[in-house]
Amino acid sequence: MAYYRQLGSVPPKRHTQHRTPEGGLYYEELMGEEGFFSDSSLLYHRHIPSAVTAASVWELPDQSTTANLPLLPRHLKLHELFPGQEWKSADVVGGRRLVLGNADVRISYVAAGAPSELYRNGLGDECVYVESGAAVLETVFGSLTVGRGDYVIIPRATTHRWVPTGDEPLRAYCIEANSHITPARRYLSKYGQLLEHAPYCERDLRGPEGPLLVEGGEVDVLVKHRGPGGVVGTRYTVPNHPFDVVGWDGCLYPYAFNIADFEPITGRVHQPPPAHQVFEGNNFVICNFVPRKVDYHPLSIPVPYYHANVDSDEVMFYCGGNYEARKGSGIGQGSISLHPGGHTHGPQPGAYERSIGVEFFDELAVMVDTFRPLELGEAATASEDPNYAWTWAKR
Repeated sequence: MAYYRQLGSVPPKRHTQHRTPEGGLYYEELMGEEGFFSDSSLLYHRHIPSAVTAASVWELPDQSTTANLPLLPRHLKLHELFPGQEWKSADVVGGRRLVLGNADVRISYVAAGAPSELYRNGLGDECVYVESGAAVLETVFGSLTVGRGDYVIIPRATTHRWVPTGDEPLRAYCIEANSHITPARRYLSKYGQLLEHAPYCERDLRGPEGPLLVEGGEVDVLVKHRGPGGVVGTRYTVPNHPFDVVGWDGCLYPYAFNIADFEPITGRVHQPPPAHQVFEGNNFVICNFVPRKVDYHPLSIPVPYYHANVDSDEVMFYCGGNYEARKGSGIGQGSISLHPGGHTHGPQPGAYERSIGVEFFDELAVMVDTFRPLELGEAATASEDPNYAWTWAKR
């Protein structure tokens, strides 16, 4: 995220003395990517950021996955994972349930009403899409107020916590990478500026407000990291609250982007999914389908043509409106469709002809395309509609 920001108190020159009002030194921390060769920020702490007084194993929610065998398209009803008032005691970190995953990316879902513990993901960046509800994301960089339709990008190893607000559940669709997540490279200049043909720009991005200073003694921080067999967790106890940063500057920080600020790219005939791309990570991309004017060639067919994902698995999360290509399949708000590589898929029966002459689609969906096969997490098994694979054969 090569877009420079500065908050709070920083010295005129980096790596030089920055003193407290009492004459002591603030502690400078470089948070940087790719071994000092990519984006970074400098943070100035009241306390030593490396200090730890205890460590223990953090038992993560079930991270196991099973292969998609037999190879099938699948429909998952995520709202069924948190029935009734169960969401009130769940939090965005400890309550998320694993839906799909592979070595590059994991997709989880949670409906939450409780504040999370302090947390940082040491595996990679997170892109959290807020389906509904609202929250304050508290981080070492400051606070972000987020709500319905916000993408929230949280860089790897950012200490943060989620504090839901309001009376409805915070429904969060969590995309966890084993890499960094950035705007699509073709939208960026060689220096990192979003270009004129990009469907959003820097004005649409919201950075942290702050600094956020919290007084306090010992507190726990949950850390997700690599270990034997894949993803493991550690609970650190630190002697001072980590939200002690008096100022920071740089190009690496959490930020929010609302899906309503995405300007759709349209054409006379149907545009392929890359036209809808918003972010990318290693071996996966994130796209969104938003309300838009559709194909205006006089003989156009606005819904997608049938296509085979020979190199990727396609995951669609339906989070608003009416998705024209899936009418009659049972898919609705909070649904996921998984269309795996090797399976030809496309519109449901009747949708192809029915779309002719339609001028506008009122739909909202977040798509993740992965370039390695996805396996099913426990939440996929718990929420699957077993009839979906056969819906194209209905007459």
